[in-house]
Amino acid sequence: MTTSDTYKTINKPSEETVFKDKGSKFIAYAYPLQHKSQVKIIIANLKKEHHKARHWCYAWQIGVEDIKFRVNDDGEPNNSAGQPIYGQILSKDLTNVLVVVVRYFGGTKLGVGGLVNAYKTATQMTLEASTVVTKTVNIYLELIFGYQYMNSVMRIIKEHNIILVKQKMDLNCEFEVAIRKKEAEKVKKELEKIRHIKVSVI
Repeated sequence: MTTSDTYKTINKPSEETVFKDKGSKFIAYAYPLQHKSQVKIIIANLKKEHHKARHWCYAWQIGVEDIKFRVNDDGEPNNSAGQPIYGQILSKDLTNVLVVVVRYFGGTKLGVGGLVNAYKTATQMTLEASTVVTKTVNIYLELIFGYQYMNSVMRIIKEHNIILVKQKMDLNCEFEVAIRKKEAEKVKKELEKIRHIKVSVI
């Protein structure tokens, strides 16, 4: 388990990269990922785009402290596709990322060693073509307070560079804020000192 409150990911989907070996084409894509439910949608879109391809192999990882991951060989021999893709995600120390490699079969079998190399290289190429960014692990709070306390709340938000995710002005003010994990406890206590404010972790 890591104690760091930062992680590395990619900031936007990569351009497609192509690796060729003995007539087979391996087209790789990398995507930033917030939730595993996005995976199905991305794969479905790629299957539409590459409906003549033979395999759509992938690996993803999400999380910093509670890490979840999945590898999929999609019909290729066991551990010849998903695992090499995942290995590259790990070697670049990335999380919240999905890499899909689409294979068009060229008529010549590559053997397990050839497949491992092809999927690994295609993934390496697409990750090298991506922009890696460092993000903070955030804690999300909901703040509910009266309008008369707006200045006090805004002062704390500005002082600690807190991200205001969304706000709703109704009978009361309702804010959703994101605070860097290591600052969260201190800021929460500071906010709770304001009279008649309801602070809850989302």
